[in-house]
Amino acid sequence: MKEKLLVGWRETLSLPGLGIEEINAKIDTGARTSCLHAFKVESFKKDEALWVRFWIHPMQHNTDIETVCEAKVIDERIVRDSGGHEESRYVIESELRIGGESWPIEITLTNRENMAFRMLLGRTAMHNRIIVDPVESFLVPFEENK
Repeated sequence: MKEKLLVGWRETLSLPGLGIEEINAKIDTGARTSCLHAFKVESFKKDEALWVRFWIHPMQHNTDIETVCEAKVIDERIVRDSGGHEESRYVIESELRIGGESWPIEITLTNRENMAFRMLLGRTAMHNRIIVDPVESFLVPFEENK
């Protein structure tokens, strides 16, 4: 078995399948599902399947930079946030790249405009490959994500 990757409570990672080369994520062992900030979401049909096009501000505290992403919808789920509020969200799949490793993860889409991080990496996306040091930040050099 491969050695697990040690990460801090926040890390920079990439989602190359969505064209997101760099995004800061909160590594959240309290969240089951990963989520990504999407401030505009449009659904459409492509090859008889449901897809979404969504806009994201990938950089924290910067609304000038926008990335438009497209992904096939793999599910639609009711997700309860930390405040107990329930919301129906699209679920997509994308490749996660961190520390020279990559694997597919499920991500829900929601508006995180008022949140500190544009992405939360939940525990199911860690695929038993990650160990979190809750007092450290940015332990993985970003160059290893490429």
